[in-house]
Amino acid sequence: MSASGIDKIGLIDWWKGRAIPASRDGIRDALDKLNICNTMELLDKCFGLSLSDQYWICPKGSGLAWDDVNFFDNDFSEDVGEILFGNEPDNPKNINLISPDNTSDGWLRKKWIVADGRRMLMKGGTLPYYQQPFNEVIASSIMKRLGVSHIPYTLTFNNNMPYSLCETFVTSETELIPAWHIWNKRKMSDNSSILEHFLECCNELGALNIRDSINKMLTVDYIIHNEDRHFKNFGLVRNAETLEFIGFAPIYDSGTSLWYNHTLVGTDRPCRPFFTSHSEQIKLVSDFSWFDSDALDGLYEEIVDILSPAYLFDDLRGKRIADSILANCRKIEGIAIGKTLEDNPNQ
Repeated sequence: MSASGIDKIGLIDWWKGRAIPASRDGIRDALDKLNICNTMELLDKCFGLSLSDQYWICPKGSGLAWDDVNFFDNDFSEDVGEILFGNEPDNPKNINLISPDNTSDGWLRKKWIVADGRRMLMKGGTLPYYQQPFNEVIASSIMKRLGVSHIPYTLTFNNNMPYSLCETFVTSETELIPAWHIWNKRKMSDNSSILEHFLECCNELGALNIRDSINKMLTVDYIIHNEDRHFKNFGLVRNAETLEFIGFAPIYDSGTSLWYNHTLVGTDRPCRPFFTSHSEQIKLVSDFSWFDSDALDGLYEEIVDILSPAYLFDDLRGKRIADSILANCRKIEGIAIGKTLEDNPNQ
């Protein structure tokens, strides 16, 4: 921390973190088309604006105001998104770089679009199956059935390739605070677990009753064998003006799951963020009373139907995925019964 009270190194790191990661699928070709050396240059072009929070850089003397430029209320160009998707913009000689795509995170190909006035994120998949978009829809269906707060995803196709579509859950009055920033609020004590430390940080910030949401997130991740629930893949929502925490963010970004790039469906896969094993991480769930197995009736047929347009793998793989999901649901039922007996030995 400097004498002025500003952590300059931290600020620089935060600014760099807003840029498209260098690991983004197709980013090198996109930068060549944009005639830009690196993704950091794109931040300046859009004032660092995003559709996840309210932060931006106002050029000195510009006279610009938040109401004039924010992407929640104002139009933005889809030129960068088209180029990120390997397409040419409508006017390649006059590319408009004012776009929330300049600050989009993650390694999958994605772009923001406006549909019927709604800000929608279109996100793709990867070889060999391009399965992640289908997984998002399946996860949405499971959470809807179980009454778990989540972002609904739908399936769409662009140039014959599958993509998921979801609407931003952040507004011009709210912002997403990734769990990573919350977990790093202070140093973890030697006698705390990763989960305990995170919950303690939440409590200190005034974000109470978060454990119930964690229980549901970990249970869903067990069912779909999510491999990528890292600390930047969930978080809390807070009021951007008062900085008051509203609650746990609806669950989003569940595509890296369901053996998305593996031929052996049903095998154990690694997980995050509290353990690397699903069988260990599910033990952290303290309450399963909300889990309603009856709500999953008809889920098998729905999963097979969702996966039916996936032309890069056959129906047998789809049925194996559905079978594995239901098998995991039955395991949850068994774990829930065991937990109930453990907590209430007289039952």
